[in-house]
Formats: sequence, C-alpha cells, structure tokens
Amino acid sequence: MFLKFKDEVSSILSSAAAIAGFETEDVALTESSHADIASSVAFKLAPKYKRSPKEICENICKNIKIPPDSYIDRAEMAGPYLNFFVSRNFLNETVLRVLLDRENFGNLNNRGKVILEHTSANPDGPLHIGHIRNSVIGDTLARILKRAGYDVETQYYINDMGRQIAVVVWGLLNFKFDKTKKKDHAIAEVYINANKSLVDEKEHSPEVDAIMKKYEISDAATDKKFKDAIDTAMEGIKETLKRMNIHHDRFIWESQFVRNGEVNRMMERIKETGRAAIKDGALMVDLNDMGIQKPLVIQRSDGTSLYTTRDLAYHEWKAAQCERMIDILGADHKLISSQLKAVLRILKLNEPEIVIFEFVSLPEGSMSTRRGVFVSADELLDEVEKAALLEVRKKRPDTDEDFKKKVASFVSIGAVRYDIVRVSPEKATTFNWAEAVDFEKQGAPFIQYAHARACSIIRNAHEEGFAFETFDPNVLLEEQEIALIKKLSGFENVIDNAARELKPNLLAIYARELADAFNQFYRYVPVLAAEPEFRAARLALVDCSRIVLANALDTLGITAPESM
Repeated sequence: MFLKFKDEVSSILSSAAAIAGFETEDVALTESSHADIASSVAFKLAPKYKRSPKEICENICKNIKIPPDSYIDRAEMAGPYLNFFVSRNFLNETVLRVLLDRENFGNLNNRGKVILEHTSANPDGPLHIGHIRNSVIGDTLARILKRAGYDVETQYYINDMGRQIAVVVWGLLNFKFDKTKKKDHAIAEVYINANKSLVDEKEHSPEVDAIMKKYEISDAATDKKFKDAIDTAMEGIKETLKRMNIHHDRFIWESQFVRNGEVNRMMERIKETGRAAIKDGALMVDLNDMGIQKPLVIQRSDGTSLYTTRDLAYHEWKAAQCERMIDILGADHKLISSQLKAVLRILKLNEPEIVIFEFVSLPEGSMSTRRGVFVSADELLDEVEKAALLEVRKKRPDTDEDFKKKVASFVSIGAVRYDIVRVSPEKATTFNWAEAVDFEKQGAPFIQYAHARACSIIRNAHEEGFAFETFDPNVLLEEQEIALIKKLSGFENVIDNAARELKPNLLAIYARELADAFNQFYRYVPVLAAEPEFRAARLALVDCSRIVLANALDTLGITAPESM
C-alpha cells in the first residue's frame, strides 16, 4: 500500500514540477518524521535553475493537483520541503488489503533468479558466533528477497581443497575420533590436536602436503577420506543450522571445478589477458591499474590451484544460472573479494554483489578454531536457552515445564537471530545473551510477545462470540489507531528497501517499531470493552497487526508464537 502512495506522490509531484517549468527525473522522496513522505526536490533543482529552493518549492506546490479518492490527503510546504500526508481512503484500504492478502501481504513482484551464498564455513569444526552472523544475515536476506518476489537459491560453498581439510584428514589417520561427541565438535578436536602436532613436530608437514596433492589429482582412496571427513563435519554443521531455522538449497564442493577442468580453463583465460606473470614461482595477476596494489595469486609454485582460482570458476558457473549473485563475507575478505570482482570484470563476467559484515564477538573475546579458542554456536544457543528458560519461569510460573521449555526454545533462537541481524552488517557488535532474552527490552521476545498478545485478543473475542467479519474502518480515528495503520502499510516499503540495499537490519528495526505501535494502541484504546461498532473495527485492526507481525517475524526467520 505504501509503495502505491509513494508512486502517486512521485507522479503528482513530477507533473506539478513540469507545469511549473522544471525538468527532473528524481523527485527526491524521503521518509520524514514531519510527514508520511517528504520531498527535497527543490534542493536538487536549485543549482540547475539558479533560484532559491524555497522559491522553487512554492512554484511546484501551487501546481499540485490531488485527484478525488487519492491516497494523498494533502501536500504542505515546510520551508523548502514538500510534505505529503495519506488520506482516509489510504488508511481504510490498508486495513482491507491486509485482511485480504494475509500471509501474502508485503509480497512484491520483482522477477529474476538470485543465487545467494552464505555461511560456507570450513568443515573443520562446529560453527561459532562469527559464522552464525554470516548465516543469519544470509538466511534473512534470502527470506527478504523471496518476499520481494525473486526466485532465490541459497548455496553453501564447501572448501574441500584447502589445507585445513587436509589437516583434518591427516588428523583422522593419527588421532582418535570421539564418537560420543557431536560430529562437528569431534572433528574440531581432531583438527586442533593435528595442528598442535604439526607445530610441535614439523616433520609431519610434508605428509599433509602429499595428501593435498593426491586430492587435487583425484586419487580414489584419498577422495574417499576427504568425503568421509567432510560429510562427518557437515552433518554436525547442518544440525546447528537447522536448530537456528536456517536452510541451504544446495551444497557446492569447490573440487568440482577442478575435476571438470573449469579451474584450468579459468587460469588459461587469465593468462590470455596479458596480466599474469610468474613471481617466486607462483602465477599472479597484476591489478594495480584497478586500484588494488596487491596482486592476486592464482597458481602456487608447485602447480596447484588456490581457493581464489577455484572461487573465480565457481562465480563463472553461478553467473550462467542467475541474474544476481550475492555473497555474504566477513570483513577479513574485503581484499580478496575486491580482487575477485576485479578479475571477473577483466574477463567481462558478471560480478557478485558483496555484503561484508564486521565481526560479532562475545565478552569472552576473539575466537580461532585452529587454536581451539572459540565458543561454538551450539554452546551459545544452549546458554541463551538456559537464560530464556529462567525468564519464562519468572514470567509464567503457573505453566507446566514442557510449555516453559518450548517457549524458551523459540525465544532463544529468536533472540540470537534478532540480536545479530538488528545491527547493520558493516558495524561490529558484541552479543550479550542476558540482554537478548530480556522480555522488557525491545528485542525478539518483545516482538514475539506482541504477536502472542494479538492472538490472545482474537481468541478471547471468539470465546466471547464477538464477530468482526463486518466492520467500518472509518471509525478507526484514534491517534494510536492511525499510527498503527500507517506502520502496517509500511511493511512492503521496508521489504523493498531491504531487498534493494541488502540490509536485513531495516526489517528488524521495522518489526520492533510495529510491535511498539501495536502495544501503544492496545495500551490506550479499548478493544474487547469497546462499543460494538468500535469493537469490530478494532478487532479487525488487531487481526491486521497479528498478520503483519507474523509476516515480519517469518521473514526474519523467527517463530511467531500464539502464546508465550
């Protein structure tokens, strides 16, 4: 609904500017606390026409013509700005549209295939909190893009040819695998012991190198060892992802691009550009003229390929299958991702859109799987669930233990997902699990509780025999009612912005604001105790709130509970 209002403002404003004698392709619409939407177009036109923004604004304003039954109620000047306000027609249609579209409310009509790669952690141990920021951002963006109308495929790129996996394979030949532990944790233990041994007893390092070479040339016995090791680690990783409500459509092994010859073909194409040169035995690509001082190494001195070479082949393969490629990468990949994009540009291949995220940390400090210093995602989720259970026991002492545990489970997952995704990806953050599960703070439990409250009101209405299938939306005149309807209408606009800007935090902020608007409405406006004509309309508004809260939570990958 809001996008239609926005389009109407844009159309009317463009016409008014043209009548006033101004040519503009951008009417500069922005969100504003002073209006439902504002325009700063006068500032854009001032340099071109050498007139003051206020004078331009006056000329445009007097030529604005709002048709009958418009979504626009009025336009007002505020200095050099033009402020637009929604009409009663817009408010009424928003309520009716939510009730009609229900779970499809907020869906957009974008088209095209998107391949979004996220997580892609090395299969040498369990996911830790750094990995799950990648997972949560990626999964939430995939959900946003799907709601925006795109055909989205999520991929996990398995780095099966790196030295880390060769160390795991060597470690499994020399150290005990603890079958009593979750499989990815047992693999991590082997990996840590193997690394320690390789540091202390360097004579074993050639054995690892030999394993790597055998795998690159596809020795059958070595291939099986790698597959068994990776499948074992991935089984545990997939369990953790499932617990967090995160799904991948496909798992792509990087070795396939070596086996099918794509990596060799990629290296030949790069050589043909004339940019490749051998230095210290390794083949490198000079990117200095593209603003990247460090050359990209695409082949080691021993003739083996690198992760970056295989990644180039992977992106060429992806580009042939979709209109958009999106990669979710940690801040430590800034250089390599810019090198990758530069080489793809040289080869005239499609480039991925890169979402770089800064790291999330715990008060405990930094983490490293190699050194064995990390808090796994499993441990984090267990701790958060314990904290959530304590909160639920305080809030709902009258309920049975199974109910408390069920609530603690979905509250903890919601708390982790929300607390990670609410911060813009480019900002570093510290995760505090005690605050994340606090029902009083405006995090996931706050939003989930607003949904549960809406469900409870609807349940009570049914039990009391109060019908609201027929109602008059014109009676929704209270300040809190109008604010809530406007907030409901903005859901599709948030989806549109988040999908275009690849910023899932915009949806997290919106969900919190929607829950707050609903709570303000419920606090100040009687619903079940209201007169019948008001009660029916307000119950319809509660149902609208329940629907959009559920849609927002679902798009965030968070459970929308009916009670908690």
